[in-house]
Parts: sequence; structure tokens; C-alpha cells
Amino acid sequence: MSVRGTIRYWAAAKAAAGVAEESYDAATLGEVLAAARRRHAGNPAFAAVLDRCSFVVDGHPIGRRSPETVSLVDGGCIEALPPFAGGAPAFPRPRG
Repeated sequence: MSVRGTIRYWAAAKAAAGVAEESYDAATLGEVLAAARRRHAGNPAFAAVLDRCSFVVDGHPIGRRSPETVSLVDGGCIEALPPFAGGAPAFPRPRG
């Protein structure tokens, strides 16, 4: 059964989507993400950013669970969080 809620985009995801948030009508996180990809199909940068995002559903990180297995509740909120920091360098930095 579909429910309504909001997906919020942060940082690079927000820039790629061109909006800070959108409404959804879906039963699972997987359905929301598929609809978002269709809605922004003309922008390949959006799909690339979304592929790197972590997701928090109603305050709970989904981790490595499949989006198709994450059920949603009415009035819920999904946070799409792209990597915020550069992380560790791939090779040691020279000293000096």
C-alpha cells in the first residue's frame, strides 16, 4: 500500500535535483528512488549522485539493506545524503 511522504536532498544531491525536497507516494524506498530517477531522467548527474547516497528513513539509517525491503510509513521522511567529505587520501601525502 502506497503512503505519502517527503524525500529531502542534501548537498550534491540537492544541487543535482535542483530542489531541496520532493513529495512521494510509494510503499518502499526502492519505489521512491525509482520514481526520483524517472523524474530527473534528463539529468545524468542526479542518477550518479543518488547511486552514491546513504539514506536515512524516519531517523533510521538503512545501511546496506536493499531499498526494496525498506517499507515506508505515511508522513515519513527520507534523507538522501551524498558523501560530504573527501575521506582519506588514496595514497600517502608527501611530508615537508
